[in-house]
Amino acid sequence: MLKLFHHPNLIEAGCDEAGRGCLAGPVSAAAVILPDKLNSKIFSQLTDSKQLTETARYQLRPLIEKHALAWAVAYVSRTEIDEINILNASFLAMHRALKKLKLQPQAIIVDGNRFKKYETIPYQCIIKGDAKYLSIAAASVLAKTYRDDLMNNLHQEFPQYGWDKNKAYATKSHRDAIAKYGPCEHHRKSFSLLPKQLKISF
Repeated sequence: MLKLFHHPNLIEAGCDEAGRGCLAGPVSAAAVILPDKLNSKIFSQLTDSKQLTETARYQLRPLIEKHALAWAVAYVSRTEIDEINILNASFLAMHRALKKLKLQPQAIIVDGNRFKKYETIPYQCIIKGDAKYLSIAAASVLAKTYRDDLMNNLHQEFPQYGWDKNKAYATKSHRDAIAKYGPCEHHRKSFSLLPKQLKISF
């Protein structure tokens, strides 16, 4: 079972992002504040979203939303990613999610090893935090599923890229489709969409 809090005496928000390594679409982030007491049976399978099946993630999402004291999901667009770079975009997405919370956290824990301070709230970066703390794991599930929903919708408009399956990650099939059809308006211009030996035009 993952730990509930890093700072047990504070209102703590866990943060994580999804889509950082994708070639198209926004990066998403979520912030989750969990209560002092959780039904361990309900959350026994909660862990890093990458270790969960798609079915499990979507089963957990409404439970997280129901039992959390506060939760929020936010995005940073493809154009913003190209302007400020993906690392800063990931921080911005998490800041936007934190700003949307209906409850102000007193501490923040973030998956990974880098973060930009949000307002005056103390934070702690935790490597593989989504496999160590429930609030970060919950944030990873929300960030992932909401971004997947968005990419599934974009797939209806651009089915040639297979975003319903690859969610715009740099899979061989996605890159093959970019080579065949060229990029679309949702592809990140600041990313290497194809191997360097292949030229691409927007």
